[in-house]
Amino acid sequence: MKQTILTLFSALLISTSLLAQIPANYYNSAAGLNGDALRLALFNIIKNHNSQSYGNLWNNFATTDKQPGTNLIWDIYSDNPNGTNPYNYTYGSDQSTGSHPSEGNGGYNREHSMPKSWFHDISPLKTDLFHIYPTDGYVNNRRSNNSYGEVGSASWTSQNGSKLGTCNYPGYSTSFPNSKVFEPIDAYKGDLARSYFYMLTRYRFRQFYQDGNNHNDMVVGNGGTNVTQFTPWAENMLVEWATNDPVSQKEIDRNNAIYQIQGNRNPYIDHPEWITMVWGPLASIDNYKNLLTKAWYANNQLHINGEIKQISNVVIYNMLGEKVSSNQISNNKSTFDIQLPKGVYLVTIEGKLSNTLKFVVG
Repeated sequence: MKQTILTLFSALLISTSLLAQIPANYYNSAAGLNGDALRLALFNIIKNHNSQSYGNLWNNFATTDKQPGTNLIWDIYSDNPNGTNPYNYTYGSDQSTGSHPSEGNGGYNREHSMPKSWFHDISPLKTDLFHIYPTDGYVNNRRSNNSYGEVGSASWTSQNGSKLGTCNYPGYSTSFPNSKVFEPIDAYKGDLARSYFYMLTRYRFRQFYQDGNNHNDMVVGNGGTNVTQFTPWAENMLVEWATNDPVSQKEIDRNNAIYQIQGNRNPYIDHPEWITMVWGPLASIDNYKNLLTKAWYANNQLHINGEIKQISNVVIYNMLGEKVSSNQISNNKSTFDIQLPKGVYLVTIEGKLSNTLKFVVG
């Protein structure tokens, strides 16, 4: 029988935690939670970080964004993971002076992966290192304040393959006057997705401006007590990006470095399984979790008791992991007519989160 989703998440949690320098008990208050309760617990853990000055971000890059063993800036908009970089910038000496006539010419600057115009340039969002990266100034300007997305028709492509153009991701709306999006290369899509999950957790009550001038069609938030959310297409895409581009050692090292500066962490780097427990298919786990409480076999009938949240298929497996029967269940107590040879069997809910029970045919 295949491993369950939760088993896979547990394995991922263990392997990632071994690489990260997570302080003892840092996430204790989030244990056992899911959905918005988990997001709220994480907000309370990572809020009130040590806000940096805008000018000091240049110095912060010395520990957060240099390539290991070098003095070169790690630029996600120019890096080529599968070959030679088209150009490189040296920390400090190649810091931008404000002029970027062409790509690779003019130095690196401070790229807000979540554009400043989306939150009207306010602090501490403006200087939160978890969403700020050093990038080529020309590419940064071409990206401008457009949303991230997946480009169908590119109007411009950077030297490492990042693209600007019209979005073809399912569910995207072209209602904005400038319906362009910027697509980073696959190697950094997960990095940027986890930056966005951090931002909507750390700033869950902040106002985000969604209008044609600001080109934000990813994030909706009115401030106050209203919890900021992703638009549906953006949420789906970012979950997909984070899944397809798992946490890298670069992200882990950067998370540890930022923790030394800001005093908070990106929980979705430490625990990537939490992404789908807050925003993905597990976010509403309590709405469709199925609990089987009792199963027994008598007189050629299987009897089941449980708390069944949806119409589901009850599946029976033999001890070789072979499916021997599937029957629909739609209430909390069901009886199925089925003839089974003597032996031990397992019963569970197909395609849902559920426990598995053992029963015996004597």
